[in-house]
Amino acid sequence: MEPATTRPRPMLTTGSVLPEDADRATLVARVYSPERGGPCVAAVRGEHVVDLTAVAPTVSDLMERDDAAAVVREADGGHVWSLNELIEAPVDRREVPHLLSPIDLQVIKAAGVTFARSLLERVIEERTGGDPAQAARVRARVGQVVGGTLDGIRPGSPEAHKAKELLVAEGLWSQYLEVGIGPDPEVFTKAPVLSAVGTGADIGVLGSSLWNNPEPEVVLVVDSRGRVRGATLGNDVNLRDVEGRSALLLSRAKDNNASCAIGPFIRLLDEGFDLDTVRGLDIGLRIDGPDGYVLHGSSSMREISRDVLELVAATHGPHHQYPDGHVLFTGTLFAPTEDRQAPGAGFTHEYGDVVRISSPRLGTLVNTVVPCEQAAPWAFGVRALMRNLARRGVL
Repeated sequence: MEPATTRPRPMLTTGSVLPEDADRATLVARVYSPERGGPCVAAVRGEHVVDLTAVAPTVSDLMERDDAAAVVREADGGHVWSLNELIEAPVDRREVPHLLSPIDLQVIKAAGVTFARSLLERVIEERTGGDPAQAARVRARVGQVVGGTLDGIRPGSPEAHKAKELLVAEGLWSQYLEVGIGPDPEVFTKAPVLSAVGTGADIGVLGSSLWNNPEPEVVLVVDSRGRVRGATLGNDVNLRDVEGRSALLLSRAKDNNASCAIGPFIRLLDEGFDLDTVRGLDIGLRIDGPDGYVLHGSSSMREISRDVLELVAATHGPHHQYPDGHVLFTGTLFAPTEDRQAPGAGFTHEYGDVVRISSPRLGTLVNTVVPCEQAAPWAFGVRALMRNLARRGVL
């Protein structure tokens, strides 16, 4: 990728960011307030965003409340912002209020290889050693042998065990197939607490990466008791050349400055949006390159190999607790293979790409791709948050 240059930021509007049924949705936002010098927990109510920090100083606190949905809909609040002004505000200007990622103290976890189609792409990365020039040849070979073998197989089932035996015999067994159809899912820590960027922000790709892609995903918001309280959208940016060299480089491939985007809002579970709704969500992806390149993609939670509650149980339980809650990327079906830079090399980002991840019930997460090294440094951590809240007298 070429170095980033000055570029216009994508225009965001209320209509393009909100869920289609926003008037019936219980939406949680986080807002940066210049007057308070830090973040505010807030509720989206019609054309306004209402500060709830006095009721719940952190989103983590709000998720712990059994009456969280009622609080978001009805509780008396403080300052009121214009929703449209927050959405349109540039997120790199600290003198104006703007939207942040809607999570705070939750640990950011991610499940990988949860869809069969993207599972095959992980195998291809491994077989090519992260070399995009080999992708087309290896994709044809793996697809011929593995493709139909995995259709409809439930992970950990007797059928999955038989498929493993077949693939071992063909010399195609992989660590990715193990977590894709074996008894235990892959769950890893995507990013540090408070490091996620929100809608409108730059999203980072490591400057040395030559083969990478977005990963549009539904993100579950889970409280300290392991209850799913809501959902949002996320981009689990992946460096295919790095992870393809070795799965032990997963952290290098996944956890870099500004490489985790979550937003635009948390939609709380309520009478009109439940877990079955989450299980049926469709996710759309659009990438607009600075050179006029356009890529469309889509994925559906209906095709996930493991139920969302199975993924939560693998993350939280007697074996591991999260006292401030966690969020969980649920994986993606989308794995772009369309050639962009060279024949047979598949897709990779260019700096300046505008990535839009959308779902009718969750809204749209919009980010612009830049080198991690040029994205705004992460500077507001847990100590800064606690000092800020204490100074404001809300702890």
